[in-house]
Amino acid sequence: MEKIKNRKIVVVNQASNYLTVGFCNAFAAQFEKVALVTGSVHVQGEELDAGIEVTYINKWVERPASKKFFSYIKACFKIYWLLITKHRGYEVFFVSIPPMGYLLNLILPHRFSMVIWDVYPDIFKITGMQETHPLYRIWSALNRKSFKKAFRLFTISEKMADLVEVYVDRTKIIIQPIWSIFQQNERVSKTQNPFVAEHHLQDKFIVQYSGNIGLTHKVEVVVELAELLKDNKQIVFQIIGRGPRVPALQKMVEEKQLPNCFFLPFQTDAMFPYSLSATDLGIVILDELTSKGSVPSKSYNLMSYGIPSLYIAGEDSELNSYASLYQAAECYTERQLLQAKDFILNLSNNPQKWQTMSDNAIKTSQLFRRDNADKFVTAYLNSN
Repeated sequence: MEKIKNRKIVVVNQASNYLTVGFCNAFAAQFEKVALVTGSVHVQGEELDAGIEVTYINKWVERPASKKFFSYIKACFKIYWLLITKHRGYEVFFVSIPPMGYLLNLILPHRFSMVIWDVYPDIFKITGMQETHPLYRIWSALNRKSFKKAFRLFTISEKMADLVEVYVDRTKIIIQPIWSIFQQNERVSKTQNPFVAEHHLQDKFIVQYSGNIGLTHKVEVVVELAELLKDNKQIVFQIIGRGPRVPALQKMVEEKQLPNCFFLPFQTDAMFPYSLSATDLGIVILDELTSKGSVPSKSYNLMSYGIPSLYIAGEDSELNSYASLYQAAECYTERQLLQAKDFILNLSNNPQKWQTMSDNAIKTSQLFRRDNADKFVTAYLNSN
């Protein structure tokens, strides 16, 4: 394929993962010059094209909150400086963080596009912030100006588009799903799985939450489900990840004396396919105040390995729509944990139902493949 001459684009994401790498490589297949501004690059499967010029800024800091905020502000200043100097004349494709970074398009002349999969300031509702709060009102006003000025405005689901539509005309929004880390089902059987052997899980039905444990992830529901099923010797609950709320959750497990609930740190990239393979039922959790359009990437990873899922999210969420449409998961609200418990129990005792949901997950995963990155670029080039 002949590349578009004299067209340059810089992808911006303070913490680049496999999705950012996919965007960069997809642009590199079309554009004469592609650059990446980032604090770090976490390669998972797909390597970054060697022809992409990478400029490093300060890394994203997870906690404490004060240092995280400072890292965001510092990154914004560095991104601004790079865009008016080194990447002057480039088109800009902003991906994720710093979360206020896309607002730079209000003061920069670049052709600026963005992918929105966390809607700010809406996400602050988790902290109890009201829409009348000055920060909420100011950020909302800036969104309206920023989104209107954007060259291309992407989001990943219909319901996420509903949230973004508050700030910009619906016709401006391009809906394009993302994709899984894994491009085929390479699930390892429990009898050959070193993760299963290490943790003595050969005869267990493993319910696993793996991911960040922050404000938007009410992982205490996993502990509550474990408590509801604590007398079942077959079912175990794993909480894998990190975040500011881990100590409080560990204390909950200790106080409730739950022998069926275990914590593990994030697994290495080498071990991750094995920890995922061990899962019989994956849990995906979103706060109901912000779950409407969000679809965590772990949802697609579970599908790709044919693992049924339990979604804890709002009834108006995209996850609830996925559960109904694809029949590879069940979705319950935080007030329906007794029903979620019954679902877990039924699935653990019904191999035929498990297999049907697993087959549905693998079939659905075909919708969320790596070529979705190419579809982003096609829409970028061809949208009206």
